[in-house]
Amino acid sequence: MSCFQTVQDYAFRSLGYGERMLPRSDFTLCEHFTLIGSGMIWNVYYGVLAIVTGFFLANLLAVAKNASSPWARKPAEWFIFLFRGSPLFIQFFFAYFLFLSLKGVSSVFDPLSSAWAGALIVLFLNTAAYSAEIFYGALRSIPKGDIEAADAYGLTGWPRYRKVMWPTMMRLAWPAYTNEAIFLFHATTLVFVSAFPAWRQKGDALYYAKYFADKTFNPFVPYPILAFYFILLTLMVIALFGLINKRLNRHLPRGQRPKLKYRPNFMR
Repeated sequence: MSCFQTVQDYAFRSLGYGERMLPRSDFTLCEHFTLIGSGMIWNVYYGVLAIVTGFFLANLLAVAKNASSPWARKPAEWFIFLFRGSPLFIQFFFAYFLFLSLKGVSSVFDPLSSAWAGALIVLFLNTAAYSAEIFYGALRSIPKGDIEAADAYGLTGWPRYRKVMWPTMMRLAWPAYTNEAIFLFHATTLVFVSAFPAWRQKGDALYYAKYFADKTFNPFVPYPILAFYFILLTLMVIALFGLINKRLNRHLPRGQRPKLKYRPNFMR
């Protein structure tokens, strides 16, 4: 079988299209790259949707944690503490059994027991908590002079937050938020080892990498390929977030614009 035929057969297998049977023997590099790359579609799906939705919740949580009212501040503090204080894998475990219990109540909750919905919700809540703490720290670091200048111009409430505080908060938080986004994409590999079943049982990138490692008894081919794909994904995230960072700091002199630096999270 040619490599072109392999790509045609397996490029979208993780979505349920193409050959149903996986290769059984004589595995080629093309099959490794094609199938693991097919599984990466799900990792990108989890990462992109969790980051986009978690960004908005994180902003709300940061503002709530900074509020003077305990009715807004305390729920935000406990939410952030809960999801930052417990391991992501344990969150997957408890969420799965919670959603499984809801499934017995009504068929409306059926999708939540599958990875495409249930695992996505866990990733969304987890990254929202971590991002909220980043945004809260940036919100507390806004120079008082900026707020006083806004007051001098008569800006109060929502107009002051939207025009002065929020842009400054984003500018200060963006380098750290970029690292959170990178970590989240890496954390999507945990979906495979969580209890959530994959849609149509097709699996993500780690599923196919483990399949090849188990069949060949040689993990030194599929796992480096998996790492290669995630390195490419990381470079894409850095490039995209770097453009946004440049946009956020466009008003600063070129020499004063902060540059993004990748700082991996060794502990979480």
